[in-house]
Amino acid sequence: MNQEILDEIIKQNYAKITQSIEKFLLEQVEKNKSGGLILGLSGGIDSAVLAYLSKRILREQTVAIIMPDTEITPRSETEDALKMIELTGIECKLMDIKPIVNEYLQYLEPNERAKGNLRARIRTNILYYYANVKNYLVLGSSDKSEYLLGYFTKYGDGAADLTPIISLYKLQVREIAKFLGVPKNVIAKKSSPHLWKDHEAEKELGGSYEDIDSILYCIFEKKLSVKETANKLQIEKSIVEKIHHLHLNSEHKRSSQQKPPRD
Repeated sequence: MNQEILDEIIKQNYAKITQSIEKFLLEQVEKNKSGGLILGLSGGIDSAVLAYLSKRILREQTVAIIMPDTEITPRSETEDALKMIELTGIECKLMDIKPIVNEYLQYLEPNERAKGNLRARIRTNILYYYANVKNYLVLGSSDKSEYLLGYFTKYGDGAADLTPIISLYKLQVREIAKFLGVPKNVIAKKSSPHLWKDHEAEKELGGSYEDIDSILYCIFEKKLSVKETANKLQIEKSIVEKIHHLHLNSEHKRSSQQKPPRD
């Protein structure tokens, strides 16, 4: 791994970045005449950063909804989410989505992957229900790494009114989490969407976020080719190609609608 590239990614002014995100959130709440912010809190690092950012500026106007599916969500994840509610002091709602998932499955043919994405879409429906009730804006937890790779559920966790950390790579999210005071165990844990049992992001993507972010950074920030990126990072070209293909094959997720060309 190229330490110089890692340093370029990680060494940022996180105080300034935090101020910029907070300003953005406040401006959007005012611009949209919204009552506040709402987010899904999973116990993972991305949603934790959203909760800690929100509590700094709009603690009394932020709601976090914890939505485990107790069939597959580790108990420790819900416990971590509840601990962060205690630490931030923001309003919380806790609901098990297992009965909702099971109700859907009475009418749908079985498919484990589709069932996992159904969980993400159910959570988004719940967030928007309460957003409607309270006139709040929904925060999305996608970071730049996930966005570029299409590593989110279309119209699920990829749906939001505001995406405050979408300009930050996963490694940068870890660093801003440290700056904000997110618990160390949340920062250190393996990233997982928990859409099915034993679901780990790095395992599914086929590499560590150190490798993934370095590849993405070289391709999208330094404008290097796949071959140049592999040489720069001393990583097998096939791994770089895989990450690049994940980006190319997920373009439909970053475009809300695909329209035919005009004559």
